[in-house]
Amino acid sequence: MNITTDWKEVLQQEFSQPYFKQLTEEVKKKYEIEEVYPPYANIFCAFNITSYEMTKVVLLGQDPYHGPNQANGLSFSVNAREKLPPSLNNIFKELENDIGCRPSHGDLSHWANEGVLLLNTALTVKEGVANAHHNLGWEKFTTSVIKLLSDQKDHVVFVLWGKQAYKNHSLIDSRHTIIHAPHPSPLSAYRGFFGSKPFSHVNEALKKNGQKPVNWCY
Repeated sequence: MNITTDWKEVLQQEFSQPYFKQLTEEVKKKYEIEEVYPPYANIFCAFNITSYEMTKVVLLGQDPYHGPNQANGLSFSVNAREKLPPSLNNIFKELENDIGCRPSHGDLSHWANEGVLLLNTALTVKEGVANAHHNLGWEKFTTSVIKLLSDQKDHVVFVLWGKQAYKNHSLIDSRHTIIHAPHPSPLSAYRGFFGSKPFSHVNEALKKNGQKPVNWCY
């Protein structure tokens, strides 16, 4: 367990659960017998960049990219020199339309440092097989993270893109803000993701509750 921020203490009870011990054992085995992303050291990258205390936005993805050298442990993010995947390219198109800026690369660690927890519902994936690790127990863990944030923090903004992410809306207390739109993938982006202006809506919600807006531009 290579979590180094305050999440280590916040999630201590979760880590002691039998399912989590079984999950981590299964994941270790997967890394030994097949090609798995992200790199093992980066599985909990989102928690190591965005501490529990600094988390004010949750951007929920599905699972890591399953192509070589892409996944870096942050939802929707790729390593800086990698070509933008279609979903991330659409996210940047909407960012440019909404805020007026377009990042020069796809590494979203700047957003993570701004207090955006870039969380996937499954934290690992087999090379070339989307959703390959959804039956290992990751959803139980990430659902617990979402519920914990909802129960223990005030005025978090949850960004839920697509049906899979939106399934979690029932876990979120009404004092928080939910921003929902179709997934930014090419299959659904034109059904309402484009034009949804999520980035400015996030900042409006943060400012309304006396929090510093996210600097989405880097």
